[in-house]
Amino acid sequence: MAFFSSATKTIPVVAEIPKHIAVIMDGNGRWARKRFLPRVAGHARGAEMIRDLVKSCSDMKVEYLTLFAFSSENWRRPEEEVSFLMGLFMRALKREVISMNENNVKLMVIGDRSRFDASLIKQIEDSEQMTENNTGLILTIAANYGGRWDVLQAVNKMQLAEPQLAGTFQEEHLTSYLSMNYAPEPDLFIRTGGESRISNFLLWQLAYTELYFTDTLWPDFNEAALNLAIQSYQKRERRFGRTSEQLSGVIADTAT
Repeated sequence: MAFFSSATKTIPVVAEIPKHIAVIMDGNGRWARKRFLPRVAGHARGAEMIRDLVKSCSDMKVEYLTLFAFSSENWRRPEEEVSFLMGLFMRALKREVISMNENNVKLMVIGDRSRFDASLIKQIEDSEQMTENNTGLILTIAANYGGRWDVLQAVNKMQLAEPQLAGTFQEEHLTSYLSMNYAPEPDLFIRTGGESRISNFLLWQLAYTELYFTDTLWPDFNEAALNLAIQSYQKRERRFGRTSEQLSGVIADTAT
């Protein structure tokens, strides 16, 4: 498995189209409420939008798409809503994995699976196995995931695997034990629904990611909305600690 360097250690290559997009899909409940529907109707509609986003990203040659489906804090929601979300996750996996496989999409699921039912764990494992050899877009679903949990589990694994390095661990050691050690850090983070926070999502990986917040509710986040996010990204100056003058020099040197 190839491990990717951190943006704090090396300067990533910047392209017009983000290599890796991470999304918090927020606003399902408010979308439903505006239509006098139960919250679960918004979640059901939101799940359908994932299919469109995967297709759009595949068409644009985005290589990695990471979606925050269920946080470790979402267990605090009403029991009936959590139960619906778990069932929705199971149904979505069963329904979509065949299509993903036919379209060369590789599925990965990150997060603490210990609280999931055995049937859901098996469905996750079966879905990952079905698509493991695909070479197109890598779709990662973060479920029962938290950024702090991710760092803590990485630290624990690292200490067990490499006790001889205790007291001398470097950033690259920890990075290799994080849940997303198979992917580069996100270039673009999108949060729908009007909130301007990252909510314990990919805390380590978002250090130099461009952040984009939109009032668009997730069930309304279509290809046009995605294009607006990417257009905003394309206007950013990604310096990675350098000055604008240095960046201009790098661009000039590259052009000669």
